[in-house]
Amino acid sequence: MSKSEIELPAIFDLEQLDLNLFRNNVTNTSWQRVFGGQLIGQSIAAACRTVKDRLPHSLHGYFLRAGDPRVPIIYQVETLRDGKRYSSRRVTAIQSCDTVFSIMASFQTEEQGAVDHQGTMPDVASPDKLTLEKRAIQPVFVEAPEFIRRHYGIELLAVETGRYFGHKFEDGRIHVWIKTSAKLPDDPVLHLCALAYASDYPLLDSVTARYGRKPFDRRMIPASLDHAMWFHRGFRADDWLLYAHDSPSAEGGRGITRGLIFKPDGTLVASVAQEGSVRERP
Repeated sequence: MSKSEIELPAIFDLEQLDLNLFRNNVTNTSWQRVFGGQLIGQSIAAACRTVKDRLPHSLHGYFLRAGDPRVPIIYQVETLRDGKRYSSRRVTAIQSCDTVFSIMASFQTEEQGAVDHQGTMPDVASPDKLTLEKRAIQPVFVEAPEFIRRHYGIELLAVETGRYFGHKFEDGRIHVWIKTSAKLPDDPVLHLCALAYASDYPLLDSVTARYGRKPFDRRMIPASLDHAMWFHRGFRADDWLLYAHDSPSAEGGRGITRGLIFKPDGTLVASVAQEGSVRERP
């Protein structure tokens, strides 16, 4: 790994200040604002430190202010419930006395259910095939994923490469293979935090793809407003996962996006929903 790359395990290794109080280490001061996925992943990491023998199955959060990447963030965890099967936590991310992010997370004891079904994974090209194809595509395409790997610690392979050339996708349905750049330890909590972190990155692309806007299009100003996520089945965040997402509606400067995350064998591991502010730059 290059020294300039983000190291995800370090991002989630929060300093414990008190029983329910944690602080992050400043890792990247080159960003203009704190990446929303960092707030999600670190909040879940803090919440998990206060729950024993249970993993999170859902989270619901709101982005309230833009975070300053040069200033440490305090994560305050509040215990809402510890029941027979479920636990609930509220996490408030505070920076310079201001709340920048707030999230609620629910944890469940592992159990066998009476029902078990899932949706079908879309039929798309595999990561191996896309990797071979990418070598033949002009550099304007490969630069963006390389930037993501260095600055976000995420590997990304777009199925619909036409997005990088301004092609329109009328239904907003796009597919991305995604995984962490580095191999992670066998801690399921770390993999949950890493996927929550990565899940925020490409979602709003499904809004702008309808209009032929490329990723990193400087004419657009996308920003996450909220984020919800449900974990269904076990996975490794350092293995390729298919992130299939679409945008069913956009109006009033906001767009709604939905995502399903699958293993290569078709197992549905997580669902995501997000609303974001999507505006054109004046």
